[in-house]
Amino acid sequence: MSLSLSLALFPSPVGEIRLVSDAAGGLRALDFDGFDDRLMRLLRLHWGEVALTPGPAPAPVSEALSAYFDGDLHALDSLPTVTGGTDFQRAVWAALRDIPPGETQGYGQLAARIGRPAASRAVGAANGANPVAIIVPCHRVIGASGSLTGFGGGLARKAWLLEHERRHAGGRLL
Repeated sequence: MSLSLSLALFPSPVGEIRLVSDAAGGLRALDFDGFDDRLMRLLRLHWGEVALTPGPAPAPVSEALSAYFDGDLHALDSLPTVTGGTDFQRAVWAALRDIPPGETQGYGQLAARIGRPAASRAVGAANGANPVAIIVPCHRVIGASGSLTGFGGGLARKAWLLEHERRHAGGRLL
């Protein structure tokens, strides 16, 4: 038996966003146009077999995303998500949400923050398994050299999101 989830499409400056929610309005996934295979892979990884049916996005999610793209970078801070994952992955995702908008951190810095300084590769893998992009801001993690590295939505989107945050937060990107 598969888990029945709702799929909504949300227009954004970085292209159409896929929002996957449950019957209670819990956001299970956020991914980008053109990455449907990745979206389904992450959903199966975290929840097993799922069935997606078109439906509306939960109002709090749409409102928070609209506010974020309009420049209110803290609109996503308290937005709840429903994620699976291991304890380690959830620790990484919680730490990602603590990186302020307009700032970036390296994988090693993030590993040290969760008390696992030798686990930068595992942090990278957990970052890549994040099913709720933007809200769990995996785009704020960069390579040790300061370079933009992997992002499930593509490096152009990552660059746009970081510039959007820098512009609205007045922050300095590392």
